[in-house]
Amino acid sequence: MKHYTDNFAHDNLPGLDLQPNYAFLDLPKFHQPEMLNCVERLLDNHIKEGRGNTICLRTFEETWTYLDLYNKANQIAHVLVNDLGLVPGNRVLIRSANNPMMVACWFAILKAGGIVVATMPLLRSKELTTIIECAEITHTLCDSELAEEMNLVKSDFLKTTCFYNNAKLEEFMSNKPKIYTNYHSKADSIALIGFTSGTTGLPKMTSHYHRDILNICEAFPQYSLQPTEKDIFTGSPPLGFTFGLGGLVLFPMYFGASTFLIEKPSPDLLLKAIQEHKITICFTAPTAWRIITTKVNEFDISSLRKCVSAGENLPLKVWQDWYEATGLKIIDGIGATEMLHIFISSNEKNIKPGATGVAINGYEAKIIDNNGNQVPTNEPGRLVVRGITGCKYLNRIEKQKEYVINGWNSTGDIFRQDEDGYFWFVARGDDMIISSGYNIGAVEVESVLLTHEDVLECAVVGLPDEERGMLVCAYIVLKDKSKASDDMKIHIQQWFKEVAAPYKYPRVINFTEALPKTETGKIQRFKLK
Repeated sequence: MKHYTDNFAHDNLPGLDLQPNYAFLDLPKFHQPEMLNCVERLLDNHIKEGRGNTICLRTFEETWTYLDLYNKANQIAHVLVNDLGLVPGNRVLIRSANNPMMVACWFAILKAGGIVVATMPLLRSKELTTIIECAEITHTLCDSELAEEMNLVKSDFLKTTCFYNNAKLEEFMSNKPKIYTNYHSKADSIALIGFTSGTTGLPKMTSHYHRDILNICEAFPQYSLQPTEKDIFTGSPPLGFTFGLGGLVLFPMYFGASTFLIEKPSPDLLLKAIQEHKITICFTAPTAWRIITTKVNEFDISSLRKCVSAGENLPLKVWQDWYEATGLKIIDGIGATEMLHIFISSNEKNIKPGATGVAINGYEAKIIDNNGNQVPTNEPGRLVVRGITGCKYLNRIEKQKEYVINGWNSTGDIFRQDEDGYFWFVARGDDMIISSGYNIGAVEVESVLLTHEDVLECAVVGLPDEERGMLVCAYIVLKDKSKASDDMKIHIQQWFKEVAAPYKYPRVINFTEALPKTETGKIQRFKLK
């Protein structure tokens, strides 16, 4: 059945036989009506129910109410259809840092029946062109601050680029009505396409339905955060990253709360926002939690009640240091672009420090071997998960078959599950180092190194070696970089063998000024390899 006038996205979905088993959709809380535009629940209902004057979006410079956002999203929807020629099903790229106009554009696209493709601000023209060509994107809404790189993009698919932030979009909006009749999409109409950050080849397009967007709001936040309309969210992940979209837009708005957006969220600015604007819930990456811990005594963070970490594994040392400094427990979680948001986590009552957590409401998970058989307790293996969301790659059948196996989503992570049902991260599938017959998780080695008093940050990779197969190689950022020396390398190696299994020690150590990271704070180990 046709969902849109432009049916490119739906025509490129994998067949039902290749899609995940949505094992929990029979639970009443995840039932959605057949006709569904998620904007109505996230934004429009707040206006209908008299909460228009409630604060929705804040920055250091401005404050928007729900009515402000509603009015601007409606005006932009009119612009998209009447001035820019959007037809339902067109893919619309948003290029922006985290700011209120980006949120307004996000909602406007769905109101008009478009499909959102939100991107990271630091992407270059070549990367943007690849995304546009893969998704056959027809329209772009771009912050004028990022115009230079956008203007270098050339694609036959792209019909129009409209800039905002004292630019053409505001000019178009000025005479548009503040009321808009939302497109009548279906619960399983595609609402957004997220691009995965692959290290080789074309990026993969993950698609998510309108129902997926609402269902994740009933999953992780209900399980781990228990938000209320009084909460104020903030964080560092870009809205082009589904971790950021959920934590900074979908979750606060689902519960009628507000969010504080920071375009360039350094640890100092996060702490400043928490202090000055009484933030209650903060989302950021493990690397940021580590740095914030060293500065937290300079700020008043007494308003903060929930701390969330995702994007990569949270080292136990980071968790312990933050807890000792603040008395707050960081809630770890694992999600994936393919799954839209977090599916394994914990809450304050059931946290087991060092463990990622358990499968949250709406999901189940297990650990399997290479033959698909469930492994014994505490044995490492491949993590697979199924539930209310799942992988739906567009136009990538072979990749779909690799990710979805017998209805389960295979995340590419190596975990173990303990006797209490908690999942413990071991390694990314491609970060497992096999040396002289030993299986060594890169994260295991990093977790030990981070407890050394001189180590600020580190990343561990495997180096090919004729004799051992692979060598454990550590890239280390020292707190005092002047201490970098061959003697320090030997000291760290000897120390490691005294505090952990000697076969895991890093046989190669490289001191470096900084580690390569993505915009979301993930360490790019493939660059170190």
